[in-house]
Formats: sequence, C-alpha cells, structure tokens
Amino acid sequence: MYVLIGGAGMMGLRLAQQLLELGHTVAVIDKDPLACRFAREQIGVMAFEGSAVSTAVLLEAGIRQANAVVAALRDDALNLALITLSKSYGIAHTVVRMLDREFLDAYRLAGASHIISTIDLAVATMANAIEYPEVESMMHFEQGQVEVLKLPVPNDCYVVDRTVAQIAQDPDFPTGSLIIGYQSHSCSNLEIPNGQTVLKAGSTILVVTRPELVRPMIKYLGLTASHRSETEASDPNL
Repeated sequence: MYVLIGGAGMMGLRLAQQLLELGHTVAVIDKDPLACRFAREQIGVMAFEGSAVSTAVLLEAGIRQANAVVAALRDDALNLALITLSKSYGIAHTVVRMLDREFLDAYRLAGASHIISTIDLAVATMANAIEYPEVESMMHFEQGQVEVLKLPVPNDCYVVDRTVAQIAQDPDFPTGSLIIGYQSHSCSNLEIPNGQTVLKAGSTILVVTRPELVRPMIKYLGLTASHRSETEASDPNL
C-alpha cells in the first residue's frame, strides 16, 4: 500500500516509521527541509518538501497512485484542505488528526474515513489511569459503548486455575463480558483463548465489556490499586 502523509512532525514521522516496518511504501510532505531530510536519511521513506495542500506538490508526491492519505499537519484548516483535495483525486481512504473538536462535522462532511482526536485520546487515557488504577490499559470502541480492558490476574484471584468456560458460567462473572485475550507472562505472546484455556496467577487477560461493568469486573477479579503496585514491583517489564 502506498501511504502519503501530510506533515513530518513527531506524529507524522513516527507513523511513517511504523507503516514502513509494516511493509508499506510511505512518503511524507512537509515545508521543513530538515524534517524531510530526517525522514529520508533516518527513517528511509520518501519526502517531498513543500505544502501538503499544494496541488503541484501532491502530484509530485504521486497522490494519484496513493492508496491512503494521512492528514497529520499542525493546523485543522490545513488538514481539512488536504482531506478535501485527496477526495478530489479519488482517494477513498483518508485519515486525519483532529486538534479542535469544532472541526469534527467539517471533517465528516469532507468524507474523512477516520478522524483521530489526539487530545481526546490522551485525556481519556490519563482519566482512565486515575479512575481505574487497577487496569493496565483500556480502550474505548463505538463512542464508548464498549470497553476493552487489559487486566492482571493476581495470585489470590478467584479465577486462578479455572478455565475460561468455567469463568464464563460463573453467575458472578459480569454478564455480557468476554475474555478475548490471554498472556501467560509479560514476555509471552498474546493468545486467543478457548473454553479450555486455564488462567494462571500472574498472567494477563483482555476482556471486552460495557462501561457500566468495568468496576464490577475489577471487583470480580479482586483487583485493587495495591495489587497493581505489587505486580509492578515484581515485574520490571510493566
């Protein structure tokens, strides 16, 4: 896939590097010659110096051949212009970084495929860390209607040495929740569990649940902030 990224700031460059590692062909556009040089020499992607909302620069960068365009500029108005121009060149897959939520409707009207609010993501992550210190990580889906939690399994937890099927049949297990991932150790690969997977002490699970069931799930596993602190102290990889 050929991905064209408008903006070679920290986000644009990190995204370019990750996409390159995933096997994609990547090019960035930025007015800063130093950023373009860094992209070429340190990351190894193509870089075009100039405005990402200049049709001449976009054509030079091969926008007609691009499979996806990412608008990661430092200004919402410029990102909106890039999305609009990309659509005019027939780019169906467009991703935009939104800084100001006032642009949300405009991005939708412009036809952005994915609108990523970096500020909202950062705020939500920090708020979750304060509200749920027991949870290692937490992601929202469907406008917060679904939560995916990464939870440690303490040594004295009720689910230790029980199978996923046994846990799902437990009447105290929050209804409608699912265990979708299992990691026996922090250095182990994440597995997709089946009904016969046995949960061990010190392991980690991924759970899909509803927002109102986050606290009951934490309670069910017997997690507290002190459990989290003990786990971190015993595992330097966390």
